[in-house]
Amino acid sequence: MIRALFLCASLLLAAASAVAQTPVAQALAPAQAPAPAAAPAPAAPKAWSSMSAQQQQLLHGYQDKWESLPPERQQSLAKGSQRWLSMSPEQRSSAQQRFTQWRAMPPEQQQQLRQRWQQFKSMPPEQQQQVRESFHRFRQMPPEKRTELRKQWHQMSPAERRSVTQRPPPQRHGPR
Repeated sequence: MIRALFLCASLLLAAASAVAQTPVAQALAPAQAPAPAAAPAPAAPKAWSSMSAQQQQLLHGYQDKWESLPPERQQSLAKGSQRWLSMSPEQRSSAQQRFTQWRAMPPEQQQQLRQRWQQFKSMPPEQQQQVRESFHRFRQMPPEKRTELRKQWHQMSPAERRSVTQRPPPQRHGPR
């Protein structure tokens, strides 16, 4: 279940990264730049006993090998289990559905999404926020508009795509 949560978040952000690189990224640009986030500190080992009983139950498959996991992995699993526990039944169902979709993907597509996730994670926090905002605006568009924008993107050459994604988005003024 925790893997489902992680993979769902990965898929969302990978999709956001892909969407932010669409030719309409300019139209979806935020009105102002967000404040930068603080850099994360190195992960410290997470003691199994420091987690709640519910977290331990979710992660029971890791108990025997917990001490041998890298601290980053321990922290990630602990954080994911806490997030899972805070989800509503509807959110959990949606996460399970996305995990099922992930498992049905060919390995090449999974690898592509992993690479996009790494690209996203290597972006500065301000750019990550812009991607999230663009993705949110994209998802708020009517399905017909999203389809039209995807079609435009697929019709572009790689050079045109690079050109669009490398130029800064225009500043928006006022409500739209």
